[in-house]
Amino acid sequence: MYPSLFATRGMQTFAAAVDAERQLQLARWGDQRHPDGTGTPGYIAKARAARERCQRDAISPDGPLWALVLLEEVYEALAETDPAALRAELVQVAAVCAAWISDLDRRPAAAPVVPTPAEVFDNHVA
Repeated sequence: MYPSLFATRGMQTFAAAVDAERQLQLARWGDQRHPDGTGTPGYIAKARAARERCQRDAISPDGPLWALVLLEEVYEALAETDPAALRAELVQVAAVCAAWISDLDRRPAAAPVVPTPAEVFDNHVA
């Protein structure tokens, strides 16, 4: 294992999970090199729409949905053509993913759904 270099709670766990996934990807597909495919008018329009939706939802009592925050960051990245700006946006995407995962990890475990005997019977009789 590598030394803890993170100040933010949960980042070491997040980084370890990302590293493990990258190892699986490298084992399966090797080191990949692809064109970016970013900066299209469609992505620029989606980035603008996602930003507006996220800003509208931010003033609601519950705040914006994690899904909207992530989509806003993803579309902002997809709208970029400059490699340095694209990298900065992708770091923001990763940071939102880390924050969302941290939020998930801190939630109480959901109570298991226990079917009634009637539901069990109905699902097994066809």
